[in-house]
Formats: sequence, structure tokens, C-alpha cells
Amino acid sequence: MAGKAVREIIVFPSSAREQLIDITEQVRAVLRGSGVRNGLLALYAQGATAAIMIQENWDESVQTDVIDCLQRLVPRGVWRHDQQDGNGDAHIKAGLVGPSETIPVIDGDLGLSRWQNIFFCEFDGPRSSRSVVCSVLKDPQ
Repeated sequence: MAGKAVREIIVFPSSAREQLIDITEQVRAVLRGSGVRNGLLALYAQGATAAIMIQENWDESVQTDVIDCLQRLVPRGVWRHDQQDGNGDAHIKAGLVGPSETIPVIDGDLGLSRWQNIFFCEFDGPRSSRSVVCSVLKDPQ
């Protein structure tokens, strides 16, 4: 794989209007398949109402708190874009969280701490298909 990037698209459904979906194991599988031992792994959520977040994995209350916080900060039904398709809040939440994350690859594993996982943030579901572009880049040495 000298100098080349590995790129795969992870596809999955969402089941609620707003939810954090743990995609850590799917991302780890892409990394294992790449054969990269050291480098960077970039994730990008495809969709204007979705995002990627690295967050605590131990207690689901953190994920619920994230959704509750964003719902309080960005309420539904008060935005100009709601006149188009009723999801103005979803666009704003996705923009605040952001569509991408970059994670170091260290000795063939994700450089996450024990308490971190990777979450796809759904703000306009449920959807039968959501996708995340996963690109693995090998260190040049």
C-alpha cells in the first residue's frame, strides 16, 4: 500500500430523528482492512443534516445529553428553512457539530482513548441509508 490511501464508504440506517450512532467498530474494520500501522484516518459524514463526533462511550447518558443540549440550543420549527422542508434545526446542528473528524492511527489501531468512540450524529432521521466516507492515510516513512 506504499503511499496510497484506502477509502471506503460505511453505509447504515438511522432509526430516530435525532440520535448518535456508534460507528467505531465499522471504522475499526476499515482500518484493519487497510493494513495501515501508522497514519491518519479521516471520517466525513455525507449529508447536510448529519455530523461526526468523538464522545464518551461508557455511559449512554452522555449521548442523550448531547441530543438534549442541541435540542435546547437549536429548537425545532423556528427557522426560515423550516418553510422549505421542516428541518432547519437539523442543518444548524450538523453545522455546529461538523461533518468530519481525523483520528491518528497508532500501531494499527485507532488513537482513541479508552473512553472515546466515534458517533455518527443523525439530526434528520430516520433514514434508510446514511453514509460516512472513511479514508486511511499511511505515514510516508
